[in-house]
Amino acid sequence: MLKQVTPLVLIAAVTACSSPIERRQANGGDEYTNVKVQPALTIPEGLNTPTYSKEFDIPKLNSKADDKLVGKLLDIRPPLQVLPMAEGTHVEESGDSIKIVVESIDKDIDLKQELYTVLNNYLASQSITVLSEDYDKGLIETDWIENQEVIDSSFWGSDEIYELRQRYQFEVDVRPHGRSGNIAINLIDHEESFDGKQQNILLSGEDKRRYTIDMLNSAVAYMSVKRTQAIKAKRLRESLGIDVNIVQGAPASVEGEAAEQSYWLADAPFQRTWDRLRIVLPEMGFEIVDMDSNKGLYYINVNDDSGFWSSLWSEKKLPVEEGSYRMLLKEGDSEDKTRIYLHNSEDKPLDNVVVEAVYEGFSELMQEDRKIR
Repeated sequence: MLKQVTPLVLIAAVTACSSPIERRQANGGDEYTNVKVQPALTIPEGLNTPTYSKEFDIPKLNSKADDKLVGKLLDIRPPLQVLPMAEGTHVEESGDSIKIVVESIDKDIDLKQELYTVLNNYLASQSITVLSEDYDKGLIETDWIENQEVIDSSFWGSDEIYELRQRYQFEVDVRPHGRSGNIAINLIDHEESFDGKQQNILLSGEDKRRYTIDMLNSAVAYMSVKRTQAIKAKRLRESLGIDVNIVQGAPASVEGEAAEQSYWLADAPFQRTWDRLRIVLPEMGFEIVDMDSNKGLYYINVNDDSGFWSSLWSEKKLPVEEGSYRMLLKEGDSEDKTRIYLHNSEDKPLDNVVVEAVYEGFSELMQEDRKIR
């Protein structure tokens, strides 16, 4: 039956498109494959052998080269490369395996879970069905991925369609320390058909490499977008201020009970509070000498080079004398709370009066929103 087509399609339909197989072949004939090597000239005895130019000598093939790939069998397309486009990714050469190394960009996020989620979301965005998956082994196997291309369009009948069907397997492998891993990919099934007829295609190693690299690069490009969004979101969260309250300790009782130590209570998890203090402490005139996040300890020296104390207290006596101190962080009663203690160089709590006096200036800087750089 006749089809309703636009004038533009009518023009395009006059000339048939080249097939995917033809696109990998050189234009023109391949008669050169039938050329026979001529024997060298036989020089009569007594005559000198002429000097031959080696300009057009064809180098010998190495042991890994396939001498059958000539003429129409030779793929002229340029090779594809694995592109580490996402933040924290790079290519690691390892024989013939096709994989990309991924580094963790946020220690608060489980790297394996991130990679697994990114791959699943990428496949979903491309309407690719996941046939099976095994999180423990890090395997994701796709269902058939079908791509159709019209090779020749006709007014009077059906279009001639080239169809490519493939299935892939992604493998996520994260090191035991959780800071790095890699994503590998394999082409596990491949079918081609033209005009409904199955094509007996025997893929070479380079063919498989081309297909898998193309799929892997698409997945990594998707990861690049998601990681960029995650980094921006984290910077936005970190730029927001943290509310800090003072928890006043009780003085020593007449019965001889020890006084309860005053401390600051930050309305944020331990890690975010820790990171925020790295910015705030120098601004307060607290020089960070050393730190130990496992113990929640900042080793600090107090000086007034920044002018913070002078501007805050004017002519009053500074609430903290210059010298060495320790700031100790502990998780609060819930995960989203962090307690902050101020100790002297001998790890003894400072007087509650001092802790409470510093609170006003300290809480003001902690609560201040910062600009995103």
